[in-house]
Amino acid sequence: MEILAAKNMGFCFGVKRAVETAYEQIGNGDIYTYGAIVNNEEVVEELRGQGVRVIENREELQKVKKGTIIIRAHGVARDVYAQIEKQGLSIVDATCPFVKRIHGIVEEESKKGRQIVVIGNPGHPEVEGTVGWSITPAVVIDTVEEAENFVPEEGKEVCIVSQTTFNYNKFHYIVEIFKKKVYNVTVANTICNATEERQKEAKEIAASVDAMIVIGGRHSSNTRKLYEICSKECPHTYFIQTLDDLHLERPKAVSLVGITAGASTPNKIIEEVQNYVRINF
Repeated sequence: MEILAAKNMGFCFGVKRAVETAYEQIGNGDIYTYGAIVNNEEVVEELRGQGVRVIENREELQKVKKGTIIIRAHGVARDVYAQIEKQGLSIVDATCPFVKRIHGIVEEESKKGRQIVVIGNPGHPEVEGTVGWSITPAVVIDTVEEAENFVPEEGKEVCIVSQTTFNYNKFHYIVEIFKKKVYNVTVANTICNATEERQKEAKEIAASVDAMIVIGGRHSSNTRKLYEICSKECPHTYFIQTLDDLHLERPKAVSLVGITAGASTPNKIIEEVQNYVRINF
């Protein structure tokens, strides 16, 4: 089987940095991550096997009496840092630098009195963390319909930022809606370059293959975006987390299979899938 594999797939810079940071802390007492260090269950389970525990929320954090808290790659709200410091715990910050930049923009622009709009998925840890850096209440916009129904606070200028892994084309479409209806709007395109490159490459590959495989965590936003993009180009697109999920009913006359993967997908899983498809698919 011939395979067309994406050049841009697997751990991105921010994920690689966060995972390495977590491993560096192993053996230094009680180690916790605030939320999953990255959105990949295999990575989280491997760290758990090394004694790194996951704190899911503020209530669980309050129960920790000693140790080190690693801030996940997605970042957290400002008040989470304050709580960790108040409890006398050590902090190791593994927030992706690109996410950190968004926090700075949101904090600065909200201090100026601008209304913050975050284009992203509500409930996603990165978005929740970003909202938590706004001095005034921020609004999260996920759909075109929400953008069309948005009414800015009277007399407020608007500052728009984006989740780093949001769909690149969808972001620009939503921004155009805002520019038509909001007189004074500042836009910071904070989609990560790696995300943009992955999405463009995945779209090109999906359009030229007979079947497409997207590898990544079930809760990974950037992987779901890749799947959505590829599905529009290739009807035989499959979303798997590991090789164990590769129970595919192969379409007829398949000679070329495309493979891409999310930013939190370990290389060993990608290699396992590639090798299996090359021999057995």
